[in-house]
Amino acid sequence: MSTRTDTTAPARPGTADRPGDRDHRTGRATLAPAARRLRALARAEFTLLGRNRTVIVTALLVPLALPFSVRPALDRIDLRAQGLSVGAVMLTAAIGFSLLFAVYTSLVSAFVARREELVLKRLRTGELGDGEILVGTALPAMSLGLAQAVVLSVGCTLLDAGAPEAVYLTVLGVLLGLVLCAALAALTAAVTRTAESAQVTALPLLFISMIGSGIAIPTEVMPDRLAAVCELLPLSPAIRLVRGGWTGQLTAFEALAALATALAWTVVAVFAVRRWFRWEPRR
Repeated sequence: MSTRTDTTAPARPGTADRPGDRDHRTGRATLAPAARRLRALARAEFTLLGRNRTVIVTALLVPLALPFSVRPALDRIDLRAQGLSVGAVMLTAAIGFSLLFAVYTSLVSAFVARREELVLKRLRTGELGDGEILVGTALPAMSLGLAQAVVLSVGCTLLDAGAPEAVYLTVLGVLLGLVLCAALAALTAAVTRTAESAQVTALPLLFISMIGSGIAIPTEVMPDRLAAVCELLPLSPAIRLVRGGWTGQLTAFEALAALATALAWTVVAVFAVRRWFRWEPRR
């Protein structure tokens, strides 16, 4: 007499099929649950973002106002000798400020606040993975930064900056900047103790990027040795791709070098976040 042995492993809690996990026509698993979870988390973050007036003002108005503050300095620089125009430089500055203020600084505050309020800890006890939690939290700020870049680009195209010579480089620079700023924000949040100190811990990268990454002052007008060092800063490759895509002055080698540097910084930042990001309040 033989007995049938069931070798099927028991399902882990929370992994059983739920409505919507499989396509009703094919029976195959779908990505709908992950997409729904990300959408729900992003919607909640959008709601919290809309309630924070300080963050909204900083994210929306500062990137639009700061480029005009550097205009007097640009008037003293011979931009035409470098093949640059005031419109292209100010557009790049506006996009750079948007990456720093709408994405980087706002996300540092968001990550720290959610951690100190035990929101991240509670989310980890549910179905969301660590990557989904970080991405879902960052999506609203990244969407805001992307929307600002699009509006600024269209506006400058219609005014005096002209159309981009290599639009794919500009798009690539913006996307790389968004991803890198989100990763750097999570990394900065790891060393930030409280939400009140988030603005302080974000200042070093903020000032270094504004001055050295070609946002306030184009690296093209810097001395060669100084420019070579500044081009290795985290946001420099993204800013260089944005400006180079607009002016069409980047060679294929220069574009590939900027892309490689940006990807290297992104890999390092993501690895550091996975290694050192803190999910519980710092005591």
